[in-house]
Amino acid sequence: MLAYESTPLAEAVTATPPWQKVIGAWLRKQGGAELFGMPGYRLTLKGRIPEGFVAAPHDARPANALLGKAILSGRYTLANARMSVQGSGDPWNRASPTRAFALELHRFSWLPHLMTQGDEGAKEAVRLFLLWQKTFRSWTPFTWGEAVLARRLINLSIFARRLAAVAQPWEAHALAQSLAEQGRHLLRLHNNAAYQASRAVALVAIGCVLSGSVGDSFRRKGLKRLPKALRRCTLSDGSHISRSPEQGLELLYDLLLLIDGLSQRSQVVPDFIEEHIERLSRFVRTLSHPDGSLVAFQGAESLLEDQILPALLHTDAKAGNTPAVLEQGRYHQMLGRSLSVFVDAGEARGGDFGAAACDYPMTFEVSGGRDKLIVSPGWSPAQSDRQAFRVVGAANTLTLGDELILKPTAGAVGELLNFSLEGARYKVRSRRVEAEDSGTLLELEHEGWRPRLGLKHERRLYVDAQRDELRGEERLTPMTTGKKMQNMPVQTPYAVRFLLHPEVQASLARDKKSILLRGPGGRGWWLRHDAPEVSLSEGVVFEKGMARKTTLVVLQGTARLDTPTRLRWKLSPAEA
Repeated sequence: MLAYESTPLAEAVTATPPWQKVIGAWLRKQGGAELFGMPGYRLTLKGRIPEGFVAAPHDARPANALLGKAILSGRYTLANARMSVQGSGDPWNRASPTRAFALELHRFSWLPHLMTQGDEGAKEAVRLFLLWQKTFRSWTPFTWGEAVLARRLINLSIFARRLAAVAQPWEAHALAQSLAEQGRHLLRLHNNAAYQASRAVALVAIGCVLSGSVGDSFRRKGLKRLPKALRRCTLSDGSHISRSPEQGLELLYDLLLLIDGLSQRSQVVPDFIEEHIERLSRFVRTLSHPDGSLVAFQGAESLLEDQILPALLHTDAKAGNTPAVLEQGRYHQMLGRSLSVFVDAGEARGGDFGAAACDYPMTFEVSGGRDKLIVSPGWSPAQSDRQAFRVVGAANTLTLGDELILKPTAGAVGELLNFSLEGARYKVRSRRVEAEDSGTLLELEHEGWRPRLGLKHERRLYVDAQRDELRGEERLTPMTTGKKMQNMPVQTPYAVRFLLHPEVQASLARDKKSILLRGPGGRGWWLRHDAPEVSLSEGVVFEKGMARKTTLVVLQGTARLDTPTRLRWKLSPAEA
């Protein structure tokens, strides 16, 4: 029986969605549970059993040999959580420390790392699969759900032939039969659009791996579903519809996997797969820092160059110039001589594609040369017990007091609603002006604070290409709210945050109007401002599933609700 420990979240950070929405989601889930949970349902998954495995698609995602060695000794580190099974050697008969850990465990996300340990790792993988099969061969809503099943099939299909090579004949037979049964169940799942592409990818993958008519049938059905799935989850400029750079990267890796699998089966690779690889590569390149790492917007962790580069090698020869603006994705890139500024000019997604969304209105990241200076927290669903990093107070933007705009759903209700953000939705508007040879101006605004406090936040970002400077201006403009004025406060504290990269050193000048930032490359940058107060506190950045401590610069003041408020700041080279 599956279990995982849950971490209670403060009520102030979580949302209570409308009851109609909760009931609708429960009814959809209950309908599947009543069908799949019927006695004898597993018998409906029976069919022809493939004779073996005829391909081993190559996955370009880098694996971690140290994690694999630890798993071999019974120590699992998944989704920023740890569990030891030394002694029993069975990770399936105990509660997982977090829901995110349980997801990664049952997705077999640990398998690529374990397979770096040669035949010893492969034999351990066979043992772990057989233990899983013994406990979870029959349907359960979590282990056979959309969030888990497709990814488990993809991971198993990559290594099935290698596992069969070290397994007993009956063990290889059990693996083949299980892949076929899980694939047949996957064909019946269609509730969540966010998993539509991974479902199609999984069907094609096992169709390439399994022999005979069983594999051919899965492959045909997967290729039939894949074009619609890709149109659903990618936009015309290559952006992933979730707006998450990490999800775009994962889909890119999946499509590269299919190209290798189809090629091993001497199958023609459809043109639409190549076209989407080109688009997704452009999306990833546009949102990559000069050091090769990926921006950490909208549920994307802070991914380093070694996690990204293998996906881009396929298109290196055809890459060309990356666009400065992703119109559909709502992202902007602004360049100075050495400055690179990446701006999120869109809103958090809702619905099926909002599971990883973050409420970071008008946030940005900055690199000076190859030194990352200002970054995002890098919250991703792997940090499911740290929902406070999804909301406005964690971003490089302006906040008012302790107020939040959108809040994440949590617990059983969150599970029903895909852990989406709930609250009063708002629009971010932007206008970009390119000044020939001198710089780029980006004007942004949102009215997310209007319902509560009657204020509009306007942000102006200007990159001076000649001076290599980033100048920022924050404005709070009073607006009507429809509420009675006696219920509104007269003023509210504000804060503008700058989350620094963990390797950036920050020193506050005596006048407290300047902060010297120095990156690992040694070059210094001044962050100057005219805020009434400034403080340096501790922040957190998530990299490779782990939390790293860093410095948070906070500019503070008080804004009246009946008059405009303005704050200016500037990032410039120290040598200037």
